[in-house]
Amino acid sequence: MNASSRPVLLFCLLLLAGCVGTPERDSQIRTRGFQVDDIVKSDVDMVVEIEIRQSLEYLQELMGKLYLRNPREWPKGGAGSPQVAVQRVFGIERNGRFPELRGRQGSDAIMLAFDEAYAGDRVLAFVEGLRGMLLAAHNGKQDFYLTDELDPQKLYNAARNIEIATWKLSHARDSRGVLFLVSNQTDGPLKNLSYERLFGKLIALQDNMARVVAQSSNRRIKTIIQSVASAVFMPI
Repeated sequence: MNASSRPVLLFCLLLLAGCVGTPERDSQIRTRGFQVDDIVKSDVDMVVEIEIRQSLEYLQELMGKLYLRNPREWPKGGAGSPQVAVQRVFGIERNGRFPELRGRQGSDAIMLAFDEAYAGDRVLAFVEGLRGMLLAAHNGKQDFYLTDELDPQKLYNAARNIEIATWKLSHARDSRGVLFLVSNQTDGPLKNLSYERLFGKLIALQDNMARVVAQSSNRRIKTIIQSVASAVFMPI
């Protein structure tokens, strides 16, 4: 990416701050010290790194929550606990090999979670598909430098795809009328909309980053209006 001015950095940070919301009073704000690589990064590069790191943290949280509500899924991958199953995707020893996904990635992996014939871990298929899709929108990278260039349209498309995946998670059912995966709880006296809030943060992060990249690179985003109930995943 091209080097940007300090006003652009402020704009980026304000947008990202709007996505993550207000931290808990006693929570720690994680920062990192100066690194030599920062010399060859623009302000936007560093903000994108914050955005993708935060997005992956949200996905990790989402995976853990889905296993809590769908405890039948994590044993399918041979993990000894839901925590181990999460680390298989997000841990430092991740190898990226998931034979049960049959080589599928991105939206193709997501669709396995809603395939009645699929006998594997549906939470894995759903979250690993989202992870792959988000990384694809960032050119498969988590570290960015002055020579890197992101496509704001890919980030915008990723946001729309998350909307579609969110709808499918809440509505897709098997032939018996049973949800493939349980998430939000809207019936009864106790309501749980924490999944919806997580997805909202993920969508806002991608949309805001798309705006930042479009402004810094003077590129336009082609907006698309479609019904999530009948929409298909957009290319990344």
